Amino acid sequence: MRDFVTALQFLTRIHVVDQKDLTIEDFGRSVKTFPLVGLVLGLIAAGAAWLLLRCFGPVPLTAAVLTILPIVLTGGLHADGFMDTMDGVLSCRDRARMLEIMKDSRVGSMGVAAFVCLMLLDFGAVWTIAPAFLPEAVLAAPIVARTAVVASVAGFPYARNAGMGKEFAEYATGRTVAFAFGTTLLLFVAGLLSGATSVLPFSALAIGFAAQFALARYYTRILGGLTGDVYGTLITLTETATLLAYAVFTGPLAL
Repeated sequence: MRDFVTALQFLTRIHVVDQKDLTIEDFGRSVKTFPLVGLVLGLIAAGAAWLLLRCFGPVPLTAAVLTILPIVLTGGLHADGFMDTMDGVLSCRDRARMLEIMKDSRVGSMGVAAFVCLMLLDFGAVWTIAPAFLPEAVLAAPIVARTAVVASVAGFPYARNAGMGKEFAEYATGRTVAFAFGTTLLLFVAGLLSGATSVLPFSALAIGFAAQFALARYYTRILGGLTGDVYGTLITLTETATLLAYAVFTGPLAL
């Protein structure tokens, strides 16, 4: 329970317990509970989707609120990582300079432009998803993204000599990945057996994992490894990939 609360406190604005004596080991051990953090975020988003659909229907306002909600719940943590990463990667400089740019607390024009494009893509995906599947989609997206990132943390080198993300990487092992994926599979099976969800979360998990693996390999190739900012980027882009998958599977042009 302590590991889960630690992860929830670090990755979101939801602070159920005021933990002041956290150690590096505490943060490292919390990696395996990332899917449960995704579950909390997903349940809040699914509840919001259910309420918005009944109050307003499948209108742009519903899509806009559901696009903004993850940023509010996480305090913009992953959005900040995404913009920092885009500033560095899209600068087309050498590796050392990219990492230096990413470390700068200021956000540049490339980061802002990329983030606006990403939000428009998320908005379009949410608006395209069939209303009957919308609560399920926004429930699955944060779980899939935070499960896949555990594999990225464990499977790819860290690009810097120090940093909060390095602590996650040092404590993430094969057992950590197995625990995270096992937790997610149990959640999805429970949802399917209870009738709360369809089989689509399993497809979304496969698509999200494939997308994140490809992105992690790309960032490792150009940066020499991953960083805390890149972890946030992977989570953000995998959520987008999951929403797009639901849009393709359930939208007007459903396969």
